[in-house]
Amino acid sequence: MTKKMIILNASPRKNRNTATLLKEAQRGAEAAGAEVEYIDLVSLTFKGCMSCMACKRTGNTCGGLCAFKDDLRPVLEKIIQADAFIMGTPIYWSNPTGMFRNLIERLLFPMLSYNSDGKGGVKKYLDKKMNCGLIYTMNVTPENYKAFSYEAILSPDRNFLQGYYGHCEVLNVHGTWQFYPDYSKFDHSAVNLDEKQWYRENQWPKDKEAAYEMGKRLITME
Repeated sequence: MTKKMIILNASPRKNRNTATLLKEAQRGAEAAGAEVEYIDLVSLTFKGCMSCMACKRTGNTCGGLCAFKDDLRPVLEKIIQADAFIMGTPIYWSNPTGMFRNLIERLLFPMLSYNSDGKGGVKKYLDKKMNCGLIYTMNVTPENYKAFSYEAILSPDRNFLQGYYGHCEVLNVHGTWQFYPDYSKFDHSAVNLDEKQWYRENQWPKDKEAAYEMGKRLITME
């Protein structure tokens, strides 16, 4: 049976750094024989959790799926039916985009029951194993990533996805060329263009290869 992967672009740009890497991941998954659906979240109209609590009501039939019906609802259905999914986002002000955050809220909160599992934890309305991947694109260098505590900010989403679905891996892409190929139209005197050029020529091809391998690996691993 053909495995299915959902790839989600949580960038407002459909054809720039984040999208480029996600399309490499798509190529990797398709090379491994997967059926892949690629979705630009910016094309959809949706919000984060509305706190309606329909997914927590006694006797609810949501099955771990958000009850709120908007453009995101069919996407959530596809994700929980898939064998793997990858989501990519640029990092703005040390955080993923609002689109990313809204989807994570709507994807994970409905899975969680407030009933005890009798083992010190809580029951899940949906108990599903799925391989997940996150691709983060950012302007900061690896040194500033560490200095500005990005790992502490970004790791909870990976940890929650891994806890809920069993596996989640992350690809951090640093020093992206935000206005590639031409910075001349933008204020940029604080930007080290030599450093940007070095990353584009030396690291960017490796990042694309890593994204390709992520797509291939997540759809083939058990």
